[in-house]
Amino acid sequence: MKRLGLTAALAAALFVLPLRQDVGVAATTNTAETYKELNLFGDVFEKVRSNYVDEVTDDTLIEGAINGMLTSLDPHSNYLNAKNFNDMKVQTRGEFGGLGIEVSMENGLIKVVSPIDDTPAARAGLKPGDLITQLDGKPVQGMTLPEAVEKMRGPENSEVTLTIRRTGKDPFDVKLVRAKIKIQSVRSHLEGDNIGYVRVTSFNEQTDVGLNNAVKNLKQQAGNKLIGLVLDLRNNPGGLLDQAVAVSDAFLEKGEIVSTRGRRADDAQRYNAHPGDITGGLPMVVLINGGSASASEIVAGALQDHHRAVLLGTRSFGKGSVQTIIPLPGHGAMRLTTARYYTPSGRSIQAKGIDPDIVVEAAKIEHLAGETSAAVKKTDDNKGDAESGGDQTTVDPSIIGTGDDYQMARAVDMLRGIALFGGARAEN
Repeated sequence: MKRLGLTAALAAALFVLPLRQDVGVAATTNTAETYKELNLFGDVFEKVRSNYVDEVTDDTLIEGAINGMLTSLDPHSNYLNAKNFNDMKVQTRGEFGGLGIEVSMENGLIKVVSPIDDTPAARAGLKPGDLITQLDGKPVQGMTLPEAVEKMRGPENSEVTLTIRRTGKDPFDVKLVRAKIKIQSVRSHLEGDNIGYVRVTSFNEQTDVGLNNAVKNLKQQAGNKLIGLVLDLRNNPGGLLDQAVAVSDAFLEKGEIVSTRGRRADDAQRYNAHPGDITGGLPMVVLINGGSASASEIVAGALQDHHRAVLLGTRSFGKGSVQTIIPLPGHGAMRLTTARYYTPSGRSIQAKGIDPDIVVEAAKIEHLAGETSAAVKKTDDNKGDAESGGDQTTVDPSIIGTGDDYQMARAVDMLRGIALFGGARAEN
């Protein structure tokens, strides 16, 4: 009876979806075949519960079955139990505990999307594209993404050892000390006395406010004589869609920012800019790399398509799918891919990424002893990303935004050149 009840409940859940589909699709649904497959699930459920070597609770089996169904669709869909759902809500508010690393799943391994600035992961030198193969000596193969994330979290000051596989190197271990991760998603400073530098490390609930405050402060520090702005989105793994829209809108006067297209034509949504540019139309350079994903790519794509900014760096990650969090009362929630992002010109970001207007690979400026010149040293490359197919050239997190940051230096040079050319043209 319990199995039949479970099967009936699953059948009821399954048949919610066809009610929203076109009549023609619903009419072709093979109800009998679906019930037959659900009976197969019930049979397997009973046999596992009765014969598995260890006793397993019904909740564990059902949660695993649901998560397996979702993760089989794509790497970004999954089930969140009540604890993981609460953790996710805390993270989007900008504060959580752990290592400070954004990850995804690839071929059964945990893939680093991006380390977050000023966190244990960034200070340890983890890079976008790194694959985590073991946690404290235990293989991650067979774990779900939420299970692996849960194992990487823990009390402050506790240790965890990650085994890393990096292209071109032998596997190596990195010991990290967990910390409370407080994300200050926007940082800024002046380059010289008239170039504004704004780094956005993630898109959480405070990002748009932080951006507006940063630009306002930069204008004051420069005596309202800014000649250009560098917007740094490197190693930014993304975040909230509404924040990506708000950041794009801050620099655009009009036009489409991004559109989302799902399974049904009537689900398409378009997000448009409103009048008002917080910089007053200053020249902009946007820095991107293989660690720029999702919301970062929305901003980069919108500013590129509207010719509002020059994109400099290397190809972005290529995560252009939309995950909707659907609460399941009493049971947490599920994260389900429901649409894909498209830039204003109609480009899909998914598995392609955003190509910069000017390719500048990551490098470190090294000042030569006793000389006024400097040498440029290329940093490690992680190429051939399976999802984006793009160049995963990354930048050492410890030099981002400093005088040793070659990509930033080229962006600043470009803005100074634009200002000089513009001034000369105005005089003529």
